[in-house]
Amino acid sequence: MSGLFITLEGPEGAGKSTNRDYLAERLRSAGCEVVLTREPGGTPLAERIRELLLAPSEEAMAVDTELLLVFAARAQHLAQVIRPALAAGRVVLCDRFTDATYAYQGGGRGLPQERIAQLEAFVQGGLRPDLTLVFDLPVEVGLARAQARGRLDRFEQEAQAFFEAVRRTYLERASLAPGRYRVLDAGQPLAAVQAQLDGLLPELLDRARG
Repeated sequence: MSGLFITLEGPEGAGKSTNRDYLAERLRSAGCEVVLTREPGGTPLAERIRELLLAPSEEAMAVDTELLLVFAARAQHLAQVIRPALAAGRVVLCDRFTDATYAYQGGGRGLPQERIAQLEAFVQGGLRPDLTLVFDLPVEVGLARAQARGRLDRFEQEAQAFFEAVRRTYLERASLAPGRYRVLDAGQPLAAVQAQLDGLLPELLDRARG
């Protein structure tokens, strides 16, 4: 694969979508072909799975059901969007990917990391992001931002301890593989966060140009 796969990770209220759009604009202005996508979702079928995952329901979803739905959506997303875009030499900016599964289903739900790793290998083969940007901020700040947006989805209704575990898992994964991860302070004002992205831009362009 000749493209560049960049994922944006972080908890609720971290500003991933806004900053993904900003980064896409900066990369496009430098001549890169950019594909914007997200998880769970990214294709019509995967978006329908996303609705199942996020919608509050009277029936409690088993944690293994949740995990398998996440990877089912990911398999479709990879086949229809991510792999073709990378094969065409494009830069893929994805709002969340498998690091989110380790953080939410592993850290938050308490599922064994080994179980997630088995599904990761089965669905993705050897494909991993080239670079992962982790937008980090205190849990209480992120939850306040999410609440200000309006109605909370099924994940956003979880207790603070769940999100503390999510944040801890993201930071642990970043510390174990500093070559792939860049941690940004997302608790700052938007302009300051985007200044951090501007600082990463030369590295991203070097990678995109091979």
